[in-house]
Amino acid sequence: MTDTVARLSTAPDPVEPLRRSAGPIVVVRRWWRLLTSMRTALVLLFLLAVAAVPGSLLPQRSLNQSRVSAYYAEHPDLAPILDRLSMFDVFSSPWFAAIYLLLFVSLIGCVVPRTRMHFRAVRQPPPPVPSRLERLPQSATFERDLSPAAVADAATAALRRGRWRVVRRRVGTGGTRVDDDGTVELSAEKGYLREVGNLAFHGALVALLAGLAVGKLNGYEGSILVEEGSGFCNSFQQYDTYRNGPFAGAGDLTPLCADLDRFSTEYEDNLIPARFLAELTYTREIGGPASTYPLEVNSPLRTDGVRLYLTGHGYSPRFTITYPDGSELTDISAPFLPEEQTTLASTGALKLPDRPGAGAEDPQLAIEGFFVPTAANLGDNRLVSVDPRPLNPAVAIVVYQGSIGLDSGAPQNVFRLDQRQIDRGVLERVAAGNLLAGQSLELPDGTEIRFEGYKQWAALQLSHDPGQLTVLIASVVMLLGLLCSLVVRRRRLWLRCRPADPAAGGAATSRTVVNVGGLSRADSGSFDAEFAALVKKLVADSSGRN
Repeated sequence: MTDTVARLSTAPDPVEPLRRSAGPIVVVRRWWRLLTSMRTALVLLFLLAVAAVPGSLLPQRSLNQSRVSAYYAEHPDLAPILDRLSMFDVFSSPWFAAIYLLLFVSLIGCVVPRTRMHFRAVRQPPPPVPSRLERLPQSATFERDLSPAAVADAATAALRRGRWRVVRRRVGTGGTRVDDDGTVELSAEKGYLREVGNLAFHGALVALLAGLAVGKLNGYEGSILVEEGSGFCNSFQQYDTYRNGPFAGAGDLTPLCADLDRFSTEYEDNLIPARFLAELTYTREIGGPASTYPLEVNSPLRTDGVRLYLTGHGYSPRFTITYPDGSELTDISAPFLPEEQTTLASTGALKLPDRPGAGAEDPQLAIEGFFVPTAANLGDNRLVSVDPRPLNPAVAIVVYQGSIGLDSGAPQNVFRLDQRQIDRGVLERVAAGNLLAGQSLELPDGTEIRFEGYKQWAALQLSHDPGQLTVLIASVVMLLGLLCSLVVRRRRLWLRCRPADPAAGGAATSRTVVNVGGLSRADSGSFDAEFAALVKKLVADSSGRN
C-alpha cells in the first residue's frame, strides 16, 4: 500500500516550526525555507495585489500630475498625509518595492527546487504495481481468452495511443519482474504537463517581475500638457513631470518632437465621450521628415522603443490684454483643469508677471477664472455649464494686480494663484465679471481684458519601458501554464495480467484475469468516467488478439 500513496506532486516538504534551542544558522535556514515556501509566495502575491489597490483608487503622479493637484485642492488636509505614505506614487514606494522584492526572492527559492524535483520525477519510471489493486479508488477486473503476454501487448498499445507512459515488468531478466505463474504487470502514468504548467506559471511570474523591474530601472516617462498649435520635444526639461530609472540618463532619451495640430472630440447622445482624437505631426530626429499620426486613447504612437499616450484633455481660455498705453498681449492662454468630467467646467489661472515696456514698480496682472464650454445661465453672477462640448463658451474671471510672487523663486501651482500673496495684501482684487466670447472687462486703470474664445489641450505621456516585451511574453506563458495546471490531471494506471489457471504457466491458450487499478492526484470524481472508458477500451482492444 506504500506504493499506492506515493506522492504525485513535487512540492517540497512542509516547513518545520522553529525551535527555541536552534542555533543562528539553523534559524536562518528555517526562515529561508519559510520564505521560499509556496504558501509564503501566495501570501506575498496577495499582499502585492492589496498594495496595488491604492494605485487604482488614487491619482498617480506618474500618470496624471494634474489630477494629483486637483486632489490636493479638494482634500487639503488628507492629501499631505497620503503623500507622506506614498499613496500618489504607489508603484515606486519603498513598501511596495519591499513586497515586490520579497515575492521575487520567494518565487525563485520556490520554483528552482521544484523544477529539479520535477525533472527527477519525469526521468523515473512509473512505480511498480501495488499488491492490492482492489483497494485503490478506482479498480476493475475482467477476463480474456488470451495469454497474459498477449493481453499486456494489447493494453500497452492502447495506452500508448492515448499518450500514456507505459512500463512493462515481466521478467526475471534485465531487472524486471515475472512471477512463476507467468503474471505480467504494467505501470502507466499520464499528466506530467500539470506540474510543467504549474512550474511554467510561477517561472513566468518571476520573469514578469523581472521584466517590470528592468522597465523601472532602465525606463523613463514624462507628462506634459500641450495646447493646439504647440508642441514639445523629448527632453526632460520640457516635461511637467518626469521620472526615470536609476540606469536611464538624459542621453538615453529617444529623439522625438511632436506638435498638436488639432484636437477633436465626439460624444454620444447622452454626452458620454465616444472618441478623443489628437492629430499629431512628429519627427523622429531634428530636421528629419515629418509624419502624421491620429493619437487616440487606446491607440498610442509607438516609435523607436517609446510610446506616446493620450491621457486627458481640456480647455485653455484665450485672452487679449490691452494696456492703457496701447500695448497689447494677444492670444495668450493657460490650460484650465476640469473640475467636472461630465461638463468639463474648469478652473485655472493666468499669470502675467511683465508687460511690454513695464518697469519694476508697475503692478503685475493675474487672472483667476472658471471656464464653461456651454454656458446655460449668466444671471445673478453665476456661470453654469450643461454640456462638455464648446457650444457657448464663457468664462468667469477675477482679476488681481500687484505682486504675483514669482520673483521670490518659490515654486507655485501653475493652476492657482498664491493665496499667501492675496492674504498679505500684495496681490489685490481689482475686478470680476462673466464674459462670453468677444466680450471685454475693463479694469480701473484702463486695462482691457477681452475673452477671445478657447483652445483645446491634450495631456500626453511619453514612456520608454525596455521590459515590456518580457512582461508580454511572461503574461502569455502564465496564462498557458495556468490552463495546463487547471485542465491537466496527474493520474496513474496499473494492470496485473495473471493466468486464470496458474498451472497453465502463461501458455498462449490460457485464460487471463486482468486486474486494473487507477489513482488520480486531484479531481478523482472526473477520473471515474475516464477510468471506466479506459477499462472498456482495454477490453475491446484485447478481444481480437490470440
